[in-house]
Amino acid sequence: MRLLLVAAAAALIDPDCRVLIAQRPQGKTLAGLWEFPGGKVEADERPEEALIRELHEELGISVEEACLAPLTFASFAYPDFHLLMPLYICRRWSGFVEARENQALKWVAPKNLRAYPMPPADAPLIPALIDLLG
Repeated sequence: MRLLLVAAAAALIDPDCRVLIAQRPQGKTLAGLWEFPGGKVEADERPEEALIRELHEELGISVEEACLAPLTFASFAYPDFHLLMPLYICRRWSGFVEARENQALKWVAPKNLRAYPMPPADAPLIPALIDLLG
């Protein structure tokens, strides 16, 4: 039986309706690919709590749970585990987005997201963002 991992991801949306993506740094699994910010949900966390923690650790921003709106999810079988990943929309946060983990960051129009190579679990999330944001 394959291990089930749960990760939470955010589509941070700026006033121009662009979405933030982050490039996985060298030395990490799937290095060089672009993904939606977020991370693993720990055993004692709800997905929203994990996302708030990860966004602060990775990007230096503070997010209130009320500002996270679930949009869709990915379910993908990697060779060693199965990933379940809810994607939340977030349009409001405190602080300035900055790369705190040596990752490149880019604000991208939803229609242009497919131009960036993404992990297999992230790519299927793009159509929901295009439907929502145009």
